[in-house]
Amino acid sequence: MTQGETAGTQRDRQHSVLQLLEDRESVSVSELSALLLVSEVTVRSDLKALAGRGLVRRTRGGVARPLGLPERTLEESSRQQAAVKRRIGQRAASLVRDGQTVFLDVGSTTTEIARHLSPALRGVTVVTNGLNIALELERLPGLHIIVTGGSLRRLQHSLVNPYGLELLGRIRADLLFLGCNGLDVQHGVTNANFDEAEIKSRMAEYARSVVVVADHSKLGTVARAHVLPARQVQVLITGRQASPDQLRPLQAVIPTIHAV
Repeated sequence: MTQGETAGTQRDRQHSVLQLLEDRESVSVSELSALLLVSEVTVRSDLKALAGRGLVRRTRGGVARPLGLPERTLEESSRQQAAVKRRIGQRAASLVRDGQTVFLDVGSTTTEIARHLSPALRGVTVVTNGLNIALELERLPGLHIIVTGGSLRRLQHSLVNPYGLELLGRIRADLLFLGCNGLDVQHGVTNANFDEAEIKSRMAEYARSVVVVADHSKLGTVARAHVLPARQVQVLITGRQASPDQLRPLQAVIPTIHAV
């Protein structure tokens, strides 16, 4: 046991882990070791105890909130990792070229993409199932904006089935910017809500290239609803806080990864 490990009890450390997971989807063992000033062996012991009580879920290289926790509103999600999401949104927006057709998924990070699209773009069609995203894009004269239609999910200001899938089958997009609640090599892209996951999957089916935008807290995390396998993602844009343990397995299956 190191000197730092004598400073707090196991109960104190476990409480700190749970507090972190109130604001984040997941956290890595190495990050917890640095934050709590204890060895990674001690961290793993604490996480094993928490997982045994059903308070956390073990992931590759860390720990995540249990599946089935209440979904945050869009406004609550926007306040988490806000600076990181802005950087991710700016990088993703820079990928859009004149004349392209783009699917823009719902979520706090994809909203940042909408905010950073260049006013100089011309001939771009953006198809979205996010009402807030459509309103963000109104300011851009060079964009043609299509809203998918469907039933309103107030929590995310999103449109889903019934009728949410009908339009998507008629459109072929150059890019899909896809948000998620989890990205894991084994379980792929996952989402907290089944209805939204269905829309995301259909968008991916009709997009030539899938760009996942996810801050580091989503990496190695698994949510309840499967969207698509990790190998079907062409580009991942994440935060520079992503650890080597989080990125290494994803680099084996995703051709391009940007940590911004």
